[in-house]
Amino acid sequence: MKAKNNIYKITAKRVGLLAALAIMTLAGCKKNFELPAHGSEDAAVLWNDEGSIQYHLNGTYQIIMPDYPYEIAAYLQEFASDENIGSATDNALKNIMGIGSVMTSNDVKIIASKYQGTNKGDNKYFDIARCNEAIGKIPVSTLSALSQRKLIGQYYMLRAMAYFDLVRLYGGVPLITKAQDPANLELVGRSSAKVCVNQIISDLDSAAVKLDGVTWADATERGKLTKAAALCYKAKVLLYWASPQFNPVNDGVHTYDATRWQTALAANKTAYDYCVAQNFKLMTDYSTIFQTEGTANTEAIIVRSYSNTLAKRGNNVEAKVRPAGALNGGSGSDYYVASQRMLDAYTMADGTPIAQAGTAYDAFMYWKNRDPRFAQTIAYNGSNWKLNGIATRKQWTYTTEIEGSNKPFYCKRFSAPDLAASLVAVTGDIGGNGFDWIELRLAEVILNYAECLNETGDLTGAKNMVRQIRVRAKITAGANDYGLGFATNQAQMRDLIANERMVEFAFEGKRGWDLRRTRKFHELSGNLFVMGEVISPANTATKKSELETVDANGIRGRDKLDMNNATVYNNYFARTAVYGNNTQAIAINAAQCYFYGMPSSFLLSSPLIDQTLGWDNGTFDPLK
Repeated sequence: MKAKNNIYKITAKRVGLLAALAIMTLAGCKKNFELPAHGSEDAAVLWNDEGSIQYHLNGTYQIIMPDYPYEIAAYLQEFASDENIGSATDNALKNIMGIGSVMTSNDVKIIASKYQGTNKGDNKYFDIARCNEAIGKIPVSTLSALSQRKLIGQYYMLRAMAYFDLVRLYGGVPLITKAQDPANLELVGRSSAKVCVNQIISDLDSAAVKLDGVTWADATERGKLTKAAALCYKAKVLLYWASPQFNPVNDGVHTYDATRWQTALAANKTAYDYCVAQNFKLMTDYSTIFQTEGTANTEAIIVRSYSNTLAKRGNNVEAKVRPAGALNGGSGSDYYVASQRMLDAYTMADGTPIAQAGTAYDAFMYWKNRDPRFAQTIAYNGSNWKLNGIATRKQWTYTTEIEGSNKPFYCKRFSAPDLAASLVAVTGDIGGNGFDWIELRLAEVILNYAECLNETGDLTGAKNMVRQIRVRAKITAGANDYGLGFATNQAQMRDLIANERMVEFAFEGKRGWDLRRTRKFHELSGNLFVMGEVISPANTATKKSELETVDANGIRGRDKLDMNNATVYNNYFARTAVYGNNTQAIAINAAQCYFYGMPSSFLLSSPLIDQTLGWDNGTFDPLK
């Protein structure tokens, strides 16, 4: 079948959306699981040839499977939250959080930003169209029953993932589940959120059945979806459906449905039990979760595979998290800079919140006696951070530090300790660390299950789940059961779980979704900033010289300091530098932040598509 390159244009009859749902075809035949080149043209799919279908499927993974945060410009808005300082250039965050900008319905635009395209973010309905075509064609192909089952199971789940992305952004959306004929287009409006969620669950149920007993070769098929992935994703979707974003309490318009939590609980128990039976386990070392790939990673459930040696398979996360400059190879990006709120979310080493009366928290020497995940995630002034294979390397972040490209804090989680600075940049689509992106891991399954247990009245069960996470983190039991003893009721446990998620999934792109899912996003207030170090004002020039002078052994004075000695630290540093949006307060619009407006180009694609309530005189209730 020849590609129809012109069938996706908007016409005077406003049928661009449905034209976008017409068949998208691919050419080529690859037996392995290599992703096609970004933007490559696909010409024809031979639906009776397994190699051609696999190539089509690979392309579908390419555009639907999530990436590292901040890799795709179209998705930047999804990562707006209070875990990052919100740099001056992060316009996506500023718009969403009302920091000096007013959000419009065109700011969240992953549908109809283009009417033809194969890149991520061009148009989610192109992604869905690929799945619809395959789901319709494969069952009538000449492939074996086993091949059909394995292929179609993946398409069902990929379609569910694409629709879930839309529904948690916009609420009810147009629901298309069959390939469209360009010569006989069917115009549709927005389906209710309930209808959409039911379809997503149906697709995930189908995927779980089709993929039952299916295993993949790690060397050539890593990243393919599994029954465990389908069950865990279904549990996650039902958690959303039960949560306040979709199930508001006392909003005066919608009826709260407590039974949704029971449904979510059952699904999350099933997912957790299945993962345990399949020998999924929490990794023993939190710091190596993203550094460990393939079967060695016992925690990863949904993975996007990357490589730093295969063309078109790299990512830029290493450059984004590293310090800039020739010594380290970083890009100077501000996307992974912790806010003060992020730093304060980490408990003390025994799980005690830092604001709890009687803790030993020191706001100046803030890193001491903290949850071990603090040092495993955050590189702070004077901390050890192995880069370029140098195990004794220390990171210095004070203002006017000699390397001159410092930020107040760095994220260590996605860096390769032994990667040379010269290999950090992705050049010609090759390079970087090649670390796989883990979209869903066992820790999330556990915390999702914990939340469902808590919301259905099982405080003890919820604590049992969270305790697993804290034990793995090597928090000490202390006098309050790893800090769990401070939660004595459902509301306190709800807050504890939310905080645990913020810490456990730091910079994994989940914080913004959690704030929206729990309807806590609009409650954020104040400023997004973080306090950093400067050289002590007393005798600054002398102290700068002492810090940066290299001795006969090639060691700078600062690298010989005992940074855990308060007298030494106070002699050289003052924590007065302010980074981030300290002058513009967060001002999130509660009427708009939970379901975004449809972009104008999408509304123009069909006369049946209504704008969302709260946006541009919209009339469509996203929860109807």
